[in-house]
Amino acid sequence: MPLLARFVTAPLVVDVRRGALAELAKILADQRISTSGRVAIAVGSTYGPIVQHTFEHDLVDADWFTVEGGTINTAIKLVEQVRKNRYDAVVGIGGGTVLDVTKFAAARLGLPMVAVATNLAHDGIGSPISTLDNDAGRGSYGVPAPIAVLVDLDLVAQAPPRSIRSGIGEIVSNLSAVADWEASHRLHGEEIDGLAISLARTSANAVMNHPGGILDDNFLSALAEGLVLSGLSMVVAGTSRPSSGACHEVSHAIDLMHPDRRVYHGEQVGLGAAFAWFLRGDQQLFTATVDCLHRHGLPVRPVDLGFSLEEFAAIVDYAPQTRPGRFTILEELGLSPAAIIAKVNEYNDHVFARINADGAVTPEGRLI
Repeated sequence: MPLLARFVTAPLVVDVRRGALAELAKILADQRISTSGRVAIAVGSTYGPIVQHTFEHDLVDADWFTVEGGTINTAIKLVEQVRKNRYDAVVGIGGGTVLDVTKFAAARLGLPMVAVATNLAHDGIGSPISTLDNDAGRGSYGVPAPIAVLVDLDLVAQAPPRSIRSGIGEIVSNLSAVADWEASHRLHGEEIDGLAISLARTSANAVMNHPGGILDDNFLSALAEGLVLSGLSMVVAGTSRPSSGACHEVSHAIDLMHPDRRVYHGEQVGLGAAFAWFLRGDQQLFTATVDCLHRHGLPVRPVDLGFSLEEFAAIVDYAPQTRPGRFTILEELGLSPAAIIAKVNEYNDHVFARINADGAVTPEGRLI
């Protein structure tokens, strides 16, 4: 008998709304993640005291741990702290740094992990990947995806607007990553997963075509749900392929070459995606990506990230080395350094022409 279905590991709970955090104890009990409330809760130093105060009458058997920084050493320190006692699960409450550290620690301890997101900076809230700084720069580690995901829009609304915009860049870049994956399948026979592609593409289109902005609850819900679906696409694929292509290679190159100048991950991959669409010669998706990023106040040119055109060309040249064996438009074209410089200049001119209709920028790229 043929196998007519497949099993996909998915979160038991996805709760995106205002006040979701207040339901944490109930969700843990109802879903039998922790009926006793004996959980380890990791929080950041910013929201940690506020969140802990929220639960002074709930989760009284929980132990609280503060996460300082997003390094592999921080994650190992959390492992050592949590393993001293027995817990049903590990809960991470915070931004991407806290969640990545908590996911890694939970994986090392063999415990389920619950993610409670306080901002929407990237798709790590539901992904099977933990991104942490290490001695070599920054690494991505495979981990089990969260067993439950809560996004409290009350907390998200208090996050820096720039962090929310970063999530837009992250999710929009999925379309470029999928194009790279499909090209690798077409040209080199790399296996693709249609369900993973559908999840990644649908989540990206939902955000790119949404008329709202970061002050709109409907838009924030679409963004949060899109980021969760993006994480699930990686679970389905068993790889980061549905959401990581040339766009992420460019971002990784920035992280490695200019660690003191890197900005929000979503800002970097968003621009990387726009540049990748330009290299493919896809005018429609290049325009749509630039328009979306620019409308939401995200970087669209190298200068917006603080790089000269020459510096950005060097970043693009180095980018394929960050993911050996991964085929993207950068590897497909195999441009020489001189050709990359020409493309970067051409890209900058096209973006300038696109966004300068209202006279808001100068050719040099400095915002007025």
